[in-house]
This record gives sequence, structure tokens and C-alpha cells, in this order.
Amino acid sequence: MNTLQTIWDAIINFMINLPNIGITDILDISIVAYLIYKIMLIIRNTRAWALFKGLLMILLVAGIAYIFKFSTVLWIISNTISVGIIAIVIIFQPELRTALEKIGTSNWFKSLFSIEEHNNSEKISIRTIDEIVTGAKQMADAKTGAIIVIEQDVKLGEFEVTGIKLNATVSSELLVNIFEKNTPLHDGAVMVRDNMITYATCYLPLSNNPTINKKYGTRHRAGIGISEISDAIVVIVSEETGAISIATGGELKQNVVREHLRNEIIASVKKEKKARSIVKKVTTEVKGKLK
Repeated sequence: MNTLQTIWDAIINFMINLPNIGITDILDISIVAYLIYKIMLIIRNTRAWALFKGLLMILLVAGIAYIFKFSTVLWIISNTISVGIIAIVIIFQPELRTALEKIGTSNWFKSLFSIEEHNNSEKISIRTIDEIVTGAKQMADAKTGAIIVIEQDVKLGEFEVTGIKLNATVSSELLVNIFEKNTPLHDGAVMVRDNMITYATCYLPLSNNPTINKKYGTRHRAGIGISEISDAIVVIVSEETGAISIATGGELKQNVVREHLRNEIIASVKKEKKARSIVKKVTTEVKGKLK
């Protein structure tokens, strides 16, 4: 009974001493709650999820220690929390990097910093798309494995340097020759930027998503992996089945019908353009009001 009374008294004490809550406080709490929610969505399928549950348990212990005045427990927690945060950053650096990359590559955020660039150049032309589609169909017929990365707004320079520089105009014949078996350039990915094949034989990060079907190998995991950390459109041709897939935003659209491949690429490009145009409009309106 004394224990229950102590807990009840602590709750009453807390309620009585609550500060006045205004609109700013509600907005502040809402932003923090939203950030926590987004972080939970990002880490739920990673090792960091176990860490998150462990932190909740520590907070629960700290709350109980505060209520019952466990001075030793409170002293240990208060003196190790700073070291613990540093340890978390070191141990879970890959997960934290992935989270920051997802925030930085979201349509709204990235467009705020690259609106002027979008006005100056077309990322990919219909001619280039047609050449990629023709090449992909020919390689699918011959069951030649291929992975073609179409760069959008997020720059992929750190992955390009793992390959061989080409800077050649995109053509179906060149793509077929690059990925021809037993040729020097067939292993790895081709990078397409501004209607040019910039690099070949590039190595891409593999996705760690545990939900990916085990039947897919390194090529498909690499395609999904690069699409997880960027806004690239990735065309993948399976060497085993000749099936064509498209990876965007960390999701794989499997067995794309060849006749619809062109429409799928154009739809992905238009999706990016629509997001940029919306952000541009909103930003322009905000700037006008500020003036």
C-alpha cells in the first residue's frame, strides 16, 4: 500500500507542478513526436531497433529510480549517459548514416537546395530512355545480366570512382557491348547522368533489407541498395531469367513487362519532377510573402 501511495503522490506532485502549456509548446512537442516516429520507421528493420528498446528500458528504470529515490541508480545513469551516447554513435554509425541519408534525400528537403539546378538542365531525355529500353530488351532476350543506374538529383560520385570513366553518349549498342559476358566492363553497374554513360563497372552498396526475397542475388540487392540512399532509377536485367526489374526509393518492381518498361521509367522521372515543381511553387510563395 505504501508503494502505491508513493507512486500516486509522485504523479499528483508532477501534475500540480506542470507548467502552463501554450501553442509554442504544443508545436514543440508535435515536432519531437514526429521525429521520434520517423526514426522508429527508419530503424525498425535494423539492429538499432533492439537498441531503441534497450533505451526505453533504461528510461523506465530511471523513472522508477527517480520516484523511489534510488540514489545509487540515479548516480550511475547520470554519470554514464554521456559516454553511452558516444558509444551509441560509434556502434550504430551505419544505421545513423542511413537515417540521415533518408532525411537528406526526401523530396521536400533536397528540392529546397537544388531548385535552381533543376531549371538549368534536363536530367534525362526521351531519346536516352528509348536507348536504355532498347538495350535492356536486347539483353533480356539474350539473358545478359545488367544494372543501369539513372542518376537524378542526388549525386553518386562516390560510387562512380569505383568504376572506369567513359563519358559516352547513351546508346543501346554500347550498353549491350558493355554488359556482354566475359568483356572487361561487364562486371558492375553503369552510371547514366545528363544523357551520358559516365562510368562503367561501378560497385554499389548492397541493401540490408531482410524482407528482400532470397531468390534475388547481388545484382538486385545492389540495385535496391543504391535506390535506398538516393533518388536514382535503377534498371536491372536478370542473368538467370532475363526478367527486367526497376528499383526506386528502396522498392523493387519485379518482372516489368518489356512493352511497359519505357512507361515505368518515364513515370519515375515525372514523379521526381512533380515533387520538385510543388516545392518550387511553395518556396516561391514563401519568398514572396517574406518580401
